[in-house]
Amino acid sequence: MIANDRHIDHAVAQVVDVQQGQLPAPQVKAFFDEPTFTVSYVVSDPQTKRAAIIDSVWNFDQSSGRTSLDSADRIVAYAQQQNLTVDWILETHAHADHLSAAPYLQEKLGGKMAIGREIVTVQGVFGKIFNEGTEFARDGSQFDRLLDDGDVLAIGGIPVIALHVPGHTPADMAYVIGDALFTGDTMFMPDYGSARADFPGGDARQLYRSVRRLMKLPDATRVFLCHDYKAPNRDQFAWETTMLAERTGNVHIHEGVSEDDFVAMRTQRDATLSMPKLILPSLQVNMRGGHLPEPEENGVSYLKQPVNLL
Repeated sequence: MIANDRHIDHAVAQVVDVQQGQLPAPQVKAFFDEPTFTVSYVVSDPQTKRAAIIDSVWNFDQSSGRTSLDSADRIVAYAQQQNLTVDWILETHAHADHLSAAPYLQEKLGGKMAIGREIVTVQGVFGKIFNEGTEFARDGSQFDRLLDDGDVLAIGGIPVIALHVPGHTPADMAYVIGDALFTGDTMFMPDYGSARADFPGGDARQLYRSVRRLMKLPDATRVFLCHDYKAPNRDQFAWETTMLAERTGNVHIHEGVSEDDFVAMRTQRDATLSMPKLILPSLQVNMRGGHLPEPEENGVSYLKQPVNLL
């Protein structure tokens, strides 16, 4: 269930405050990881140099089982070059297509790790799917803070408003930072549409309502997306748009598309999609806050590969 829209009213007021010069606009630096089509962000207050990192990537080669910190180190280098102090390392949800580098970034740059409170639901579901033992905590304690709809954090003088936007998964959060919205996987570029809703706990009807809620933000809101896959007839990857463009031009959920029509489209479309290539390693790591499973007696961590399950 989506919470009271007074939190959206608060977010709208913040965007207007930036437009009127009463709040600084955040500086946004994007980092695109093409193998997973994921965009990570460093968002900072230009006046205080305080920052948040959103949806980082820990590179993983599934065939060899080897990890790489190339993507995360680009973020570390940027933060250090800009003399940023990282206060928050935020996840929009437990991703199914890439591993999170949050613990490594916390070690290098500091900051607190945060995710939506409904991560406990995701941990419960996938704890069973992967047959995790009692040593796997399902209470969200792998994160420093669990966020509820309407919670307010800050980077310097700029509030960070957390909004619960379920549908893609039960735990999805979006973040309004100044005049910028970070949507996670609720929607993509207007010419690409919306996220799938067929993962365990996903719900196309909830997704529709979450997106409609976000679309109450002002037209000029800068919208930053977690993924881009290049829509047909588009040559370049893109991950920044505006709320006006989403509201009027999103091919799946623009104004005038009814909830029932969206649910029918999304259900039919999702039935044709294959599972993300990294879904099994990603979820095992991300439900642990970006940590590998505990090493076994030989000192090696293992990721499970269920057979005939998903």
